[in-house]
Amino acid sequence: MYEYFDGVVTLITPGYIVLEAGGIGYKIYSPVPYAYHEGDKARVWVEQVVRDTGITLYGFRSQQDKGLFMKLNQVSGIGPKSALAIMAAQDNGALASAIENGEVKYLTRFPGIGKKTASQIVLDLKGKMGAYVGENLFNEYEDQPKAAEAVTPELHDALLALAALGYTQKELDRITPKLAKLTGLSADDYTRKGLALLLKKA
Repeated sequence: MYEYFDGVVTLITPGYIVLEAGGIGYKIYSPVPYAYHEGDKARVWVEQVVRDTGITLYGFRSQQDKGLFMKLNQVSGIGPKSALAIMAAQDNGALASAIENGEVKYLTRFPGIGKKTASQIVLDLKGKMGAYVGENLFNEYEDQPKAAEAVTPELHDALLALAALGYTQKELDRITPKLAKLTGLSADDYTRKGLALLLKKA
């Protein structure tokens, strides 16, 4: 029904944003809420999902990301929450390559994705991900100098966002010391780095 909303971001939480458009505040679930900033004008590409429990809006920063969400959400065994958790890594290229190459093990690193569901993703989407191959994870802070460990408000928000995606406290405790050594990052940057660590091969 809706393609996108142009409005002002009035609230950011670990799982969703509120976008005011036309005098109405829309609650929009996002894979990367902290990529937005309160008070900023934004165009959010939205997908409306209707279920027995209600109507929910999911929002994305680009039309291509919205398309990826729709592809994932059509896979048997994948719901909107799992699709958001997969997309939160913001590494569409690696995801597309894993699907095209049948790398089931890579897909099982995402919360809520077991071997059976990962295999279903490959079965349903292999051969359909060409538009996303080659997109890279934003990694500007890979060589950020280390500093004294401290959980800043930005890191705290990022950890809440990761928990909202389905990662366990044990998993978050494992990466927190590494994230705390990075300085000058926004909540969105911490979330990206955290996801990269969580998905990193052992």
